[in-house]
Amino acid sequence: VQLVESGGGLVQPGGSLRLSCAASGFTFSSYSMGWFRQAPGKEREFVAAINWWSGDSAYYADSVKGRFTISRDNAKNTVYLQMNSLKPEDTAVYYCAKTQGFRRRGEIRRIDDYDYWGQGTQVTVSS
Repeated sequence: VQLVESGGGLVQPGGSLRLSCAASGFTFSSYSMGWFRQAPGKEREFVAAINWWSGDSAYYADSVKGRFTISRDNAKNTVYLQMNSLKPEDTAVYYCAKTQGFRRRGEIRRIDDYDYWGQGTQVTVSS
């Protein structure tokens, strides 16, 4: 299993970025996927996730709801995180992760429920 994030960078407050996570080594369309982030000195936290059957099956942390959108393209084995109206407190390393359990249902927000992680991509929101 390999997860490779891209799309991070430096952006001004109010700006946008789109993160991508290219997956390989497993049946992507049968696993829910999530995004987490970790700011300096803080624990890794849940950001968003999308269930394997896609559609309207996404869910978010309260801190990003209405600003971030997770989506997936099963034909490209890729999950995305569109981040709008970015704030300095969104500064962190962002990780994508694969959930445990084939075609698992329900909201999956706990770190322990994810078994493979990407290397992370840095997002810095600053003027």
